Amino acid sequence: MKLPTLPRFGAAELLFSLKTFGAGILAMYIANRAGLPRPFWTLLTAYVVANPMAGAVRSKALYRFLGTLLGSSAAVLLVPTLSNAPELLTLALALWTGLCLFVSLLDRTPRAYIFLLAGYTAALIGFPSVQAPLQMFDTAVARVEEIGLAILCATLVHSIVLPTSLAPNVLGLMDRTLNDARRWLHDLLQPGPRQGAQSTQDPQALGADRRLLAADITQLRLLSTHVPFDTTHLRWTANAIRAMQDRVAALTPTLSSVEDRLAALEQAQGGALADDTTQLLAQIGNWLAAPTATQSAELPALLDAIRAIGEQPGLQAWERALRVGLAAGLEELVQGWRACAVLRRDIDAGLSGAAMPHHPASSNQVLHRDYGMALLSALAAVLAICLCSAFWIATGWSSGSAAAMMAAVFCSFFASMDDPVPAIHGFLKFTLWSMPISIVYVLVLLPLVHDFGMLVLVCAPLFLVAGCYMARPATMGSALALLFGVAGTLALHDTSSVDLAVFFNSMLGQIAGIVVAARVTRLVRSVGAEWSARRIQRAIWRELGELAGARGAPTSAAYSVRMLDRIGLLAPRVALASANDPNLVTNDALRDLRVGIDIAGLQRSRAQLPTQAVSGVLAGIAGFFRQRGAGRSGTWPTTLLADIDHSLAAALAAPTRSDSRGDWRAAVTALVGLRRNIFPHAPAALTSEGIST
Repeated sequence: MKLPTLPRFGAAELLFSLKTFGAGILAMYIANRAGLPRPFWTLLTAYVVANPMAGAVRSKALYRFLGTLLGSSAAVLLVPTLSNAPELLTLALALWTGLCLFVSLLDRTPRAYIFLLAGYTAALIGFPSVQAPLQMFDTAVARVEEIGLAILCATLVHSIVLPTSLAPNVLGLMDRTLNDARRWLHDLLQPGPRQGAQSTQDPQALGADRRLLAADITQLRLLSTHVPFDTTHLRWTANAIRAMQDRVAALTPTLSSVEDRLAALEQAQGGALADDTTQLLAQIGNWLAAPTATQSAELPALLDAIRAIGEQPGLQAWERALRVGLAAGLEELVQGWRACAVLRRDIDAGLSGAAMPHHPASSNQVLHRDYGMALLSALAAVLAICLCSAFWIATGWSSGSAAAMMAAVFCSFFASMDDPVPAIHGFLKFTLWSMPISIVYVLVLLPLVHDFGMLVLVCAPLFLVAGCYMARPATMGSALALLFGVAGTLALHDTSSVDLAVFFNSMLGQIAGIVVAARVTRLVRSVGAEWSARRIQRAIWRELGELAGARGAPTSAAYSVRMLDRIGLLAPRVALASANDPNLVTNDALRDLRVGIDIAGLQRSRAQLPTQAVSGVLAGIAGFFRQRGAGRSGTWPTTLLADIDHSLAAALAAPTRSDSRGDWRAAVTALVGLRRNIFPHAPAALTSEGIST
């Protein structure tokens, strides 16, 4: 029989655990010496804000302190004012928690921690203070002091004692994202058929690469939020990293468009690309493989060669339009890739301490927001808190406040998930596992402690081992749940009110709150991955309808970032929904991304085209996507293809001046893209005004 083996921890895990435990003990010692009422809160806070990366600790610590300060202020305002009306006080605290949760879910960056903490901190401080409202201010000040002290100690220890930089994680993810884009670009430049049975490309592998790129872009954008708080020179590169994210995000629809133009040219030219196109792709491939200095020297000649491919004489109308669109896409790809290489070089220079040039970048505010799910999550929190409080008020249960607090905490903790209930149940399981450990501590070990040194020795075994498990992403939640239960029980010792009856009553209140949070969440807002994927797709369609119906030219950069974020959100949900084909959904999302970019381009260059035809194109597209966004099965207008062809034929026939050639190319490229994306199986001929191939 194989004997069980002791867990083995790496050096990084042991270091993280030692630093976290040291920060917690330091905070608890200072709290004891300062006479703060609940020093064990400082120990728990030190573990809550802990992270293996120093920059994440510093940002999380700042956000936690601001959230605690905001939540404490709300409790100070609400509890004394409404203490004589428990029903109104319950409703006020529940609505505050729901409002803060709603705002935090719309932010979707680590900054959302401020609002998340502000919500349930008011419940943690407010509900236990109902019996003594006159002491509300002192209680709130004490909580802010305890949490602020723990945050300060954790920040100092993780920033000074062998700090772990974000640089390996951020730069590794950035290089992986660039490699994903490079792999896609490399696939485009390969010779051989791109469609049909003779295709040299594996569609399953290509679909996985596309989803991975979208997910990496979103993950990099969220992780880089911590970069300004890093302890190394990485923090000076924050703007360049954000600009890099925007550049790679802009490359994605261009890569997808070029891929489609090449496939269309193959179809129009009898199944194989023309020799000049093949030679150009090979030239671009050689340029990509060249050193940076060589790329800079060869770039002007390469751009001239790309533009020339769309200006070949004697071409049929549709082939000419495809070549113009391909040239525009390839030019954008080459210039975008060159910009990425320059940004990567600037980031490396910034890491060595060199001055960073200014790099404008988009804001995280352009990420996808689901107002409906945020509202349902807030509603679940309000209902769970009100149910626990109603039972508390009706029965006069002494630990009813614990149930209301736990309902607020657990409805908030996991609200970003599609179905938070399994995670809440997992937390509940380890909370139950913490009960026998808590009994040993409170009833056996702590009564034997007579000085602070003994307290450290008593706490060290559990907290050091749990800290090592916290350093592992797979077990972090379980370890934190166990410590949450134990440290919460140890806080009873701070009040000198602990005995077996008080312990079991308190644990029963916590368990009741967690169970109510799980049941209400299940009833109100738990959804499946497939349902969430459909909501994201409808959001895409609604935005496309708005883009087409807008009077002004939209910002395509912000649209690209938001669409790629949605593709990244779709990828894991589609993988869980086994009834769907992941590649099909990914390709549909990429097609919608291209449609949005083409709509934006058409809006900006519509002055080059017949007004009536362009208005008909945009109106038809807007009506279709508005119907899809509303959940109805829309159909394309019967005249839409003719309107697109009429506009395209007019653009191709119109003489172009040198000062407006860029707008002309943008108009042709947008119309070609719309025709290919909306009518991919349309004949390779323009049907408008008798112009055909």
